[in-house]
Amino acid sequence: MTTETDTWTLGNRQFTSRLLVGTGKYKDNDETRAAIRASGAEMVTVALRRVELDRSKPSVLDAVDDGLVLLPNTAGCYTADEAVRTLRLARELGMDEFVKLEVIGDKKTLFPDNQATIEAARVLVDEGFQVMPYCTDDLVTCVKLAELGCVAVMPIGAPIGSGLGIRNPHNIRLIKEAVDVPVIVDAGVGTASDAAVAMELGCDAVLMNTGIAAAAQPVLMAEAMKLAIDAGRKAYLAGRMDTKPYATASSPDAGIIE
Repeated sequence: MTTETDTWTLGNRQFTSRLLVGTGKYKDNDETRAAIRASGAEMVTVALRRVELDRSKPSVLDAVDDGLVLLPNTAGCYTADEAVRTLRLARELGMDEFVKLEVIGDKKTLFPDNQATIEAARVLVDEGFQVMPYCTDDLVTCVKLAELGCVAVMPIGAPIGSGLGIRNPHNIRLIKEAVDVPVIVDAGVGTASDAAVAMELGCDAVLMNTGIAAAAQPVLMAEAMKLAIDAGRKAYLAGRMDTKPYATASSPDAGIIE
């Protein structure tokens, strides 16, 4: 299987790129647009509460090319009710039915409130939204969200904007084994190797923003992330060698000249 034919399904749509990107923290719209293009992403997320929605005024939405799937998110919401109201507004504005659900539970770590996330997801799924919830790397929470009808689960790799990488790969692997919807690592990716690790664990995709936007050269980092996602996915499909406690000669002993 090649990555050209290795598509994945999210809800009722099929994608080729396994990299989802955000639109925050860039110096201007030109840099945002260039980074998105370099990433090869087909889905771009935007924080509804932090964007100018009046299209007659300059907005980060101007940096998102036509044809990309816009993923409205509820960043900055601290209650289930806030998140639900925000996404109902997105629907009224005609945005895609894919929505990224975030209900923050702690201002210092920006860890999600899993209970409130489940409450909001239940309402939104019942209303026909295709919900992609941001949650901790907790298997039980992810299973509950999948059972509610969420089209994906998005466990954190590390705190938002920390760049710490995948802090608990074992949990991510367990989540992937336990749910039958796509697993998208969300938050914590700092560099290309972090993205590759997520894909080598079997994740379906990775969502990132700061890892690209806060790089010294964001457009170049976006390209690096694209390549890392591709490499990590290929490594997962190829199946890595077994680890061994001792050395194993690369060349066989048979036929050695005495």
